[in-house]
Amino acid sequence: MRHGKYPFIIGFLIAPVTIYVTFVIAPYLQAFYLATTNWRGVSANPKFIGLDNFERLLQDDVFWKAIRHHGVLLLVLPLAAIAIALFFAFLLNVGGGSRGGMMTGVWGSKFYRVVFFFPQVLAIVIIGVIFQRVYAPDDSGLLNGFLGLFGVDPVLFMASPDIALYAIIAVLVWQAVGFYVVLFSAGMASIPKDIYEAAVLDGASRSSMFFRVTLPLLWDTLQVAWVYLGIAAFDAFAIVQVLSVDQGGPDGATTVLGMEIYRNAFSYSQFGYASAMGVALFFLTITFAALTLRVSRRETVEL
Repeated sequence: MRHGKYPFIIGFLIAPVTIYVTFVIAPYLQAFYLATTNWRGVSANPKFIGLDNFERLLQDDVFWKAIRHHGVLLLVLPLAAIAIALFFAFLLNVGGGSRGGMMTGVWGSKFYRVVFFFPQVLAIVIIGVIFQRVYAPDDSGLLNGFLGLFGVDPVLFMASPDIALYAIIAVLVWQAVGFYVVLFSAGMASIPKDIYEAAVLDGASRSSMFFRVTLPLLWDTLQVAWVYLGIAAFDAFAIVQVLSVDQGGPDGATTVLGMEIYRNAFSYSQFGYASAMGVALFFLTITFAALTLRVSRRETVEL
């Protein structure tokens, strides 16, 4: 190993690096190149047009509408999903109080973990189909059927421009919460129970334990969750494709960049312009992740 260390390491790395370059780096480079062409998906030699596609992006109202929708998603989705997941994870781990000198979760916490995680085993397309029935605009819909019991007229959840985007965000939060309940539960399980017991002996309330003990010790996990949910907020293509009216409607009220990339590429055959949107989405996602990690950086609390 002393004399053949580097050939040994290269021998192990050459296969995964080759696969990564072929299936990740090369498609990225190809997308960057196509973004500077007017390729329509059929020409063998697309014409190079420089930054014309990006100039067109800056003047595209639909592009900016999709950006605004991502802004709403970035604001609402991580906050709602993390807040709900933290609340349930806290209940499942220490919400039951002290029993026999040990902090425990609420009764049936193991069963609840399975229930919360269940949406994660469903494909996002299946979730979209399920919520088509939940949001159905007549009494056959779950929500409208429930509201009808109180004499409320049917609500057009997905056909109303004012609430359609928030209806989709609600689905995304419902789908994401279970994973982060399990993630935060694992983080809380790694916190020594002695810390909670000491806080109880000092007279700390449940809210004090949550904000002064749990949150500081879960900061790294929260940081990762925020980045993952932010990346999810820059996606949302599948649920918009399945659940929305007219694929991003009504009147573009729920469209996202992924939807516009798909539409421009496969409906309008403007692959060059779609690639430019993809490049913009790539840099938006990378910038968000880098800024989030930079702004939320803090010293690690040692246990």
